[in-house]
Amino acid sequence: MIKNKWSQQLVLIFKNGLLLFRNMTTATLSLNHLVKPSSMKEGKPPVLFMFHGYGSNEEDLFSFAPELQDELCVISVRAPYPMEPFGHAWYAINFDAEKGKWSDDAQAIDSREKIVKFIDEACQTYDLDTGRISLLGFSQGTILSYAVALSYPEKIKNVVALSGYINKNIISGNFKEKDHRNLNIYASHGQVDQVIPIEWAQKTPEVLKPLGIEFIFEEFPVGHGVAPQNFYSFKKWLEDKY
Repeated sequence: MIKNKWSQQLVLIFKNGLLLFRNMTTATLSLNHLVKPSSMKEGKPPVLFMFHGYGSNEEDLFSFAPELQDELCVISVRAPYPMEPFGHAWYAINFDAEKGKWSDDAQAIDSREKIVKFIDEACQTYDLDTGRISLLGFSQGTILSYAVALSYPEKIKNVVALSGYINKNIISGNFKEKDHRNLNIYASHGQVDQVIPIEWAQKTPEVLKPLGIEFIFEEFPVGHGVAPQNFYSFKKWLEDKY
């Protein structure tokens, strides 16, 4: 979850406008979600799908929606696996004496496919431009965003990858054989991230360069969160892509 003071202020801005967003009809699809409609009056709008972190929900990243370009349709998605006492996850993170901390990769792959199915459903239901699909993830949501984009580069135009890393175990086995040249990635990480070590994120360029992907990787002097300068950096990057 995003826990710095600045993002909490954004949440308040979001809550003041929440009823406006919820007045529109949100379709019943395979994953729960929130929608900020595009300002476009004609044509199919571009879309940004948001995927939250472990233990959070669809309202977290949606706090960014009012600050992004108006022509974007923003859809913030709830992960499919509920956690106790609250929150949701894209896959389980387990702790035991034998393996220590480990991720359920099989469950992550299942979530990857759920996301792909949901993207197709949402684009058809809300009449969105399938040639201009962007993903924005935070933490576990970033790990899934990488998995979707690298497995299905023909579907995704842009990825904003915040405070996450690439887990090759949950990417399709033949991903290196696919054409990734039309995919653009903005990645960032906190230099003092206490949840996902920055060393994991720093391996991102060595994975993306051989695939011919245009990317930016930035570091910021924060922990597991999104600093104001980080937000404005990826916001400008997104604006330049449309």
